[in-house]
Amino acid sequence: MYKKVTVKRDGIVTGKERVKKAFHSEAVDRVPWVPFVGCHAGALLGVSAEEFLKSDKLIVEGVTKAIELYRPDGIPVAFDLQIEAEALGCGLVWAEENPPAVVKHPLVNGVSIEDLRIPNAEEGRIGLVLDATRSLRKAHPDIALYGLITGPFTLALHLLGTDIFMKMFDEVAYVGKLLNFCKDVCVAMSRYYIEAGCDVIAMVDPMTSQIGPDQFTQFVTPYATEIFESIRSQNALSSFFVCGHAQQNIAVMAECKCDNISIDENIPLDYVRDECEKHGISYGGNLQLTSVLLLGEPIDAQKNAIACMEIAGDTGFILAPGCDLPYAVPQDNIAAITEIVHDEYKRQVAAQAACQTSDDDRLDLNEYGKADKMIVDIITLDSEACAPCQYMVDAVKRVTPEFEGIVEWREHKIKYRESLVFMTSLMVHNVPTICIDGEIVFVSRIPPKDELIAAIQKRINAKFRLRIQQRKASVYILDSGCDKTEQIEENLQTAISELGVDVNIEKITDTQTIQSYGVAPSQTPAVVVAKYQVKSLGRLPEVVAIKEWLKDLQ
Repeated sequence: MYKKVTVKRDGIVTGKERVKKAFHSEAVDRVPWVPFVGCHAGALLGVSAEEFLKSDKLIVEGVTKAIELYRPDGIPVAFDLQIEAEALGCGLVWAEENPPAVVKHPLVNGVSIEDLRIPNAEEGRIGLVLDATRSLRKAHPDIALYGLITGPFTLALHLLGTDIFMKMFDEVAYVGKLLNFCKDVCVAMSRYYIEAGCDVIAMVDPMTSQIGPDQFTQFVTPYATEIFESIRSQNALSSFFVCGHAQQNIAVMAECKCDNISIDENIPLDYVRDECEKHGISYGGNLQLTSVLLLGEPIDAQKNAIACMEIAGDTGFILAPGCDLPYAVPQDNIAAITEIVHDEYKRQVAAQAACQTSDDDRLDLNEYGKADKMIVDIITLDSEACAPCQYMVDAVKRVTPEFEGIVEWREHKIKYRESLVFMTSLMVHNVPTICIDGEIVFVSRIPPKDELIAAIQKRINAKFRLRIQQRKASVYILDSGCDKTEQIEENLQTAISELGVDVNIEKITDTQTIQSYGVAPSQTPAVVVAKYQVKSLGRLPEVVAIKEWLKDLQ
């Protein structure tokens, strides 16, 4: 339970004060609540994500509406990791319910690093977001405003595309030069937000989930550390926000001198808690975005929030979603969390309610992957809204033309219930993930082109071998001494030669064996055809699957 602490400001503890104390790992009267309202604020107004993110007036109205409904202690002004990229010349594609996606990368289209310039406070959409920040600061002085900036590694990937992963090995100096430029952009953006009135600068760098600790230390740590030092020098708070399967990097993230680490549901909260406490920094997260907040009921949202609060304890924790709220998340689900955050009695009542789970909706995928075409499934949060998801889908789209007519790819966005069921049925636990014919192959890691091609080709080869094995058959000649047996055998050999099939011929003369086929000795010669079909390779089949195979024999 939370320790009761009195921090008075005219007799009231403000949300801003509560967030600041949590960031400093001090005890608070209750857990600070920071719903990451991004394009969902547009849904509250009934406008598209594109309309919302292109209007400072709508951003102010949407965030104000979210503040009225969800009574947060802190809230972001805008959740869009393409603002800097757009100002730097990246091509965008807009969506109805998500921030835009980067589809054109300047550094692979003739632009050099020397051609890039740090955007000023009025370029692109930067100016309108800063105008919205100033308006919200004036209207809500007691709420902690978060200014979100795109982290240097993700921004570098926006500028260069996935070529960055090869250049990290082949052109280290070039990548370092690019990251240094992106760091300077982050420092400038932080300053703009702080001067406009933000209390917290959250550096969101989701693409760091694609690299390990050694690469992180080499290509992220020096630049991130300088960014956080700059934020601290301006008397603001900093948060390092990462999503995806980035557990391997939490320890090195904590060494970057940030004030807070925020994570999504891919990383266990207790692990983050322990790592952050070692470094004396705060942490936030990791409410489940799709299965609970988007697709669940209010009681599910409350139980998830309670579980997070129980794991986190009473110091240094910010309750928040794992990323920006989905556009269509039900208002009742977020309001239900607000209730238990603000009302201890309602929290106790909700803690007693049981969340029922069921496997009834799971799909039977025992025969998945047996079709002639090979299926590449990409399990994503939403490639239009999640940068790692977008680049993983792009990786698959680039290689499938090399297998035209053989390979089919599908994206499963788990913001839809049917895709969540499919994800659960495949036993996938992290997004984004690539499955090939129902087998998990790449988990939260964007594969290089050659590696993805090799994985697909490996499955094609295995499928071809399986097809050959499934064509194996035998013909038994049941013989009890009849003079026709020799002619039957000659006819069989002729038929096999003319067809070019792989069939074994075996003569059976044992009386008991002949009778086991339901043939009496007086009925010989007889011919029995046996076709062998491989049902399982390299896995332990479940009893229910074996029963289905046996039914086919009846």
